[in-house]
Amino acid sequence: MQYADIVVAVAGAFALAWTADQLTGRRGLFATSLVSAVAAIAGWFLAVRVFAVSTMDGWTWVGWSLVASTLALATFFLFRNKR
Repeated sequence: MQYADIVVAVAGAFALAWTADQLTGRRGLFATSLVSAVAAIAGWFLAVRVFAVSTMDGWTWVGWSLVASTLALATFFLFRNKR
């Protein structure tokens, strides 16, 4: 499959968001999905465009995207406003 890496990155980002939402008491899947998606795009941008450690032909950028998503979700739950 030509776009398997993109499908894996999108599914991984959503799986991370869903897992984070489940672990924190289901406060809102939309917010965690948004944070995870934006961070995954930022991870791709850093890997492919800024640091040039990967190309779209490889799988390295998928790891960067998922690591960025994990870090963003951790900081989101660390610094979010608690009511």
